[in-house]
Amino acid sequence: MIRQPYQYARSPLTEPDWRRLPGWRRVTERDWRDAQWQRAHCVKNARQLRAVVGDLLTDRFYDDLAADRAEFATMAMLLTPQMLNTMAAGADPVPASFTEAFLADPVRRYMLPVRSDRHPRWPSHPKAGRDSLHEAEMWVVEGLTHRYPTKVLAELVATCPQYCGHCTRMDLVGTSTPQVTKARLVLRPRDRQEQMLDYLKRTPTVRDVVVSGGDVANVPWPQLETFLMRLLDLGSVRDIRLASKAVVGLPQHWLQPEVAEGLGRVAAVAARRAVNLAVHTHANHAQSVTPLVAEAARALLDAGVRDVRNQGVLMRGVNATPEDLLDLCFALQGEANILPYYFYLCDLIPHAEHWRTSLHQAQWLQEAIMGYLPGYATPRIVCDVPHVGKRWVHQAVAYDRERGISYWTKNYRTELEIRQSPDADPEATLARRHPYYDPLDTLPESGRRWWAEHAQDQDGRTGTALETLPGDGRTGTAPEARPGDGRTGTAPEARPGAPSAPTAPEDSP
Repeated sequence: MIRQPYQYARSPLTEPDWRRLPGWRRVTERDWRDAQWQRAHCVKNARQLRAVVGDLLTDRFYDDLAADRAEFATMAMLLTPQMLNTMAAGADPVPASFTEAFLADPVRRYMLPVRSDRHPRWPSHPKAGRDSLHEAEMWVVEGLTHRYPTKVLAELVATCPQYCGHCTRMDLVGTSTPQVTKARLVLRPRDRQEQMLDYLKRTPTVRDVVVSGGDVANVPWPQLETFLMRLLDLGSVRDIRLASKAVVGLPQHWLQPEVAEGLGRVAAVAARRAVNLAVHTHANHAQSVTPLVAEAARALLDAGVRDVRNQGVLMRGVNATPEDLLDLCFALQGEANILPYYFYLCDLIPHAEHWRTSLHQAQWLQEAIMGYLPGYATPRIVCDVPHVGKRWVHQAVAYDRERGISYWTKNYRTELEIRQSPDADPEATLARRHPYYDPLDTLPESGRRWWAEHAQDQDGRTGTALETLPGDGRTGTAPEARPGDGRTGTAPEARPGAPSAPTAPEDSP
C-alpha cells in the first residue's frame, strides 16, 4: 500500500457516554434524546459546569475561565449537554489528567475559551471590529442584509441554542458580556418578518434567501413554518437555506416529531415549486459529529431537504491541519450525510487572534486536502472579506506577506455602496482593492514591528486587547460609519514585490 500524506481509515461515529460525568450519571437515554431536557440543562456559568463535572476540573481551569470571562469573552457561556459531552470524552477521570485533556480539547477551545488560550501580546488585531463584515450597515430593513446582487441574509432571531466563542455576529447574538454591550433587534418578530417579506416582494432580483440569526432552531416552529411558506409564495425566490448549528449542537431539536413533520410540509411545497431547500450547519471538529448528529441529518433529508451542508470555521488549535480537516470531512460526508461545503477563515472580530490563520496557511491547507474527497464534497476554504464577501483563498489579487495584508476585488456593487455613493463610477467601485489582514503573530519580525509602531485600533488607541465594546446603537436602522473603524476609506496599494503565490508555511505540520 502506498503511504500517503493523509492515510484514510474509516472511523465509525460514536456518542460519548454522558454518564461518565458525575452530574449526568442518572440521566437516561430518553432524557438525553429530549430537546427540552437538553435546553433546560444547558451550562451557562461555572457553577453549573461544576455541577456536571464534579471535581474532575481543578481550580486552575476555573480561574482561567473566570479571567477570560472578565477580560476577553465576547460571547455569553451557553453549552448544550450534547456539545459538552463531546469534550475530553476519553480522558482519564483523575482531576489533573482530566483538566489537561479538557484544556487541550479542540471543541472546548472554541466553545468554552479560557484566558490562557488568548494570544498574550495580540489578543485582537488592530483592525478587528465588532461587526467585522458590516452586515448591519447593509440592512435594508431590520435584520435583512442585502450584500450580494441575488442573495440576502434574514436574521430572524438574535439567540442560539449554544454560543460559539468565535461567533462572527458577536455584536448582536446572545446576551452582553463584560467586554461587549450587545446591539439588539427592536422590532417585534412579526413586524420584522413583514418588512423582510415586503422588501423581497419589491426586489425580484433576489432569488436566494439565507434564513439565519442566531439560529433558526430558536424560532418557534409554527412561526418559522409560516415565514418559510410565505417565502415560498414569492415566485422570485428559488433557493432557501436554513442556518442551524443545532444540527450539531442540539440534534434533538430536529428530531422532534412536530419539527420533522412541519419541515416535511415546507419541503413538499418547495419541491412542487422547484425551490431548492437546504440546511446549513456548523461543525468544526470530527469529535462533535456523533450518531445523533447523523440521525438528525437523515431526518432532515427524509423530510425532503435537498442537502444538509457544513460551513465550518478554520481555527488554530481546532482544525487547522490537513488531518483534522479531512477527518472532519470524512465524518460528515461518509458517516453523517452532511456535505462539506465551506471553511471560513475566522473573521476579524475582537480577541480572536489565537484562532485566526494566515492567508498563506489557508492556501496551503486548501491544496493539502485536494484529491482525497469526492470533488463535490471537497470544501472550499474561503475568506469573507469586509465590503467584498466570500472569496476563495487563492483569489487574492495581491499579498504582502511581510505585513500580512492581502488585497481583494469583487465583480458587483453592494446595496451599501449604492446608498452611500449612488453616482459613483461603477468601474472605479469594482476596481477598488479591499484589504484583509493576517494574524500578527504569523508575520515575520519586521512585519510585527511595523504593526507595533503604526497600528491603532478602531478607537484610536495603540496597544493590544480591545477594551469594553459598547453597543453600536443598532435600533432598527444600520449604524453610520464611524471614523477610523475601517468602514470608510480606500484600500492601500500593495507594496512592490509582495508575493502573490502561496508557499508552504513554516508552521505547517
